This record gives sequence, C-alpha cells and structure tokens, in this order.
Amino acid sequence: MKLIAGNSNRPLAEALSSALAMPLTRANIRRFSDMEIFVEILENVRGEDVFVLQSISYPANDNLMELLITLDALKRASARRITAVLPYYGYARQDRKTGSRTPISAKLVANLITSAGANRVLTLDLHAGQIQGFFDIPLDNLEAAPVFTKDIEKGYGGGGDLVIVSPDVGGVVRARGIAKRLDADLAIIDKRRERAGVSEVMNVIGDVDGRRCILVDDIVDSAGTLCNAAVALMERGAKSVAAYVTHGVLSGGAVARVAASPLEKLVTTDSIQATEAVRVSRNVRQLSVAPLMAEAIKRISSEQSVSSLFN
Repeated sequence: MKLIAGNSNRPLAEALSSALAMPLTRANIRRFSDMEIFVEILENVRGEDVFVLQSISYPANDNLMELLITLDALKRASARRITAVLPYYGYARQDRKTGSRTPISAKLVANLITSAGANRVLTLDLHAGQIQGFFDIPLDNLEAAPVFTKDIEKGYGGGGDLVIVSPDVGGVVRARGIAKRLDADLAIIDKRRERAGVSEVMNVIGDVDGRRCILVDDIVDSAGTLCNAAVALMERGAKSVAAYVTHGVLSGGAVARVAASPLEKLVTTDSIQATEAVRVSRNVRQLSVAPLMAEAIKRISSEQSVSSLFN
C-alpha cells in the first residue's frame, strides 16, 4: 500500500501517515513558470494499492487539476489500484440543474476523476447522497457523525435539554442521525434562500426554549445560514447555540461573522486545511478525521467492510 499526498492539505496527510504508520510516498508536485502543474512519482508504484489524498478545496481548480494529473501519472506508472481520497469533494453543491442552461458540475468532476485513472473514491460527508450515483466506480462516503458525537458527549454530557438542530430541511437526515446517537431531540430551521450565498430564517420547528442547541451541517461557507439560525434560536429562548459542521470552507469574512454571532463555538473537521483566521479564532476549532479515514483506508486495502465503521 502507498499513500501519496497533494498540496491541498498537508497536515491531514501527515496525520494520516502517522495513523497508518506508513511514510508518504515521495512525489514531486510543482508548477512551471506559467503555472502548469507537473507531477513526478519518485518511488516505484507498479502493482501497488495507491491512495491519493487531495481535498478539492480553495483554490479548488488548482487542487482538482493537481489531483487529476497525479491520478494520470499513477495510471501510467502501472499502479494496480488507485483510490482517490477526497476529504472534501469540491463542486458538490452543483449537484443538479438550478435553472436553464446551468451545469451539473459535480457530475463533470466525477467523470474527470474516473477518466484520469481512479479505480475507487473515498470521501467524507458528501453534500448530496446522489453524487455517489454520479460515479461508475465504487465510492465510500464516510460520516463525521462518530467524531462529532464523541466530542459533543465530552463537552456537553447528558441531559434532556440538548437539542440537535438542522439549519435547513435538506440536512434533516444528517441531524437526525446525530440526535439518535445522542438520544437528543431534533429541531429544524425552515429557511428561504432568495439567491446564492444569502439565506433568511423563516421559522423554527421544534421546542428550543431554555435548551442547549447544536446546529449540525455538512458545509459552512460564508456562515450566513449558521449565524442567522443562531440568532433565530436565541430569539426563541435557546440557552446556548453551538455548531458542528464537517467542512469548514469559511470563505471571505466568515470567521469574523461567526465571532460576532451568538454562536458560542463552531467545530469543523480538518477535511480542509485551516486558514490563519481559523487558527487564531477564539470560537472556531477543528477535530481530526485522520483516525477515521486511516481505518477506512486499512479496510479498503484489506478488502474489509467500511460501512461497519458506522454500525
């Protein structure tokens, strides 16, 4: 088995290397003067089971192209099997046509990854479950729920005043899964989005008065949805509001927006490398998914069940 890391998330790659007790395969990934990407694998991978770690995060186009070229290099080097390990699957929010003459970019990216040489994909909390069907190769979609559940239990303990909140109707299944693990109640934010990046909270479904609320979602980008939801929950009598979100995109002034909101904390995973703003923030922190992904990689390599991780 070989583990190769792109440049999108070196800290997670090193954590995975440590968890697997396996050094990263040496590779030369650099840019020419015109910013073309060049990849050279510096070790023999013929007949090997190779895992390529790369998040399609900012800069998404550069990191995606780096992934595709690395996959092509491995395919031409006669690797036996190539697994694209994508802690964050970029373009996942473009999973359907939202209007006339618009693309389904999540499907296009799936085609590119397959054509470049990937034999299977390992990812974490896809934005939409149907993206699994965009691939004609096996895909394992891990869940951050066990990682979040453990941290919530440690920080909040028991108590019937805990409520798991979905910030929109689309995330109810995810929130319900964590609520079931914690034996907690569930609430839902009913919101209307007038245009991309702008959300308006309309109503809160469920009893949150005098209770500790935990918002659960898969992606936090501008943080507008989370902050609006936190305000709505506090206005309806919530004792406190925190958020657990798998992928901390946190673009633009998102970290400052979180700091100025009623959110007591925002917890994300390290699927996307932390920016300097995240590292110095007083109420944003990351949990590592390296142990979870390392265990999944071991099971894939040894042909064991991955779904049993979540039973």
